Amino acid sequence: MPREPVSAARRKAAAVATGAGRVGGRDPDPTRSVILAAATDEFATHGLGGARVDRIAERAGINKRMLYYYFGHKDDLFLVVLEESYRRIREAEVELNLTRTDPVEGIRRLVTFTWNYYREHPEFIRLLNSENMHRAEHLKRSRHIRAMHSPLVATIEDLLERGRRTGVFRAGVDPVQLYVSIAGLAYFYLSNQHTLSTIFGRDLDAPRELAERLSHMIDVVLGYLIRG
Repeated sequence: MPREPVSAARRKAAAVATGAGRVGGRDPDPTRSVILAAATDEFATHGLGGARVDRIAERAGINKRMLYYYFGHKDDLFLVVLEESYRRIREAEVELNLTRTDPVEGIRRLVTFTWNYYREHPEFIRLLNSENMHRAEHLKRSRHIRAMHSPLVATIEDLLERGRRTGVFRAGVDPVQLYVSIAGLAYFYLSNQHTLSTIFGRDLDAPRELAERLSHMIDVVLGYLIRG
């Protein structure tokens, strides 16, 4: 079914949906926040294909017409959910204050934070799984996602450079590759812990296993970075 023309009101709403109305990191519109919370849960539970706008509207306590006014169609809403999910993790990383932290401690904090955040926000992993199934076609339309991640790359680059200057870290480390490795060490384990637990006959969700995993991740990353 072809999409209806986007009215001026809906274009304005779309601008709000992508953060134009945000003040100091807080959403001034409670209706938008309620819709996003309901949509995040729906998309994380059912994926993009299985998610239903009717259920999102019902959970948010609104009618579908209002949902469309705020966010447009389901794919547009999914993009905003993805952007909001990334915004939350990036804002939380800023609070680590890594630019004022010893490089070794900074990397340790980043690894620990990434691991804990993924554990505490399983919906984030499920949303990424869904978007990867769609080959990131929604994020490719985002006007905000790259700018959102630039500070993270710059922060890691600063840690690496300060560590290199003091002779602690090896030279030539790509900050993007390093972050992908950090995220991957956490992401793969948590995304596959049920199958891995079955294959190896160990409860990888047990507290001791989780603690050992974090310790292993820190050792792997610092073992790569620290000069012998």
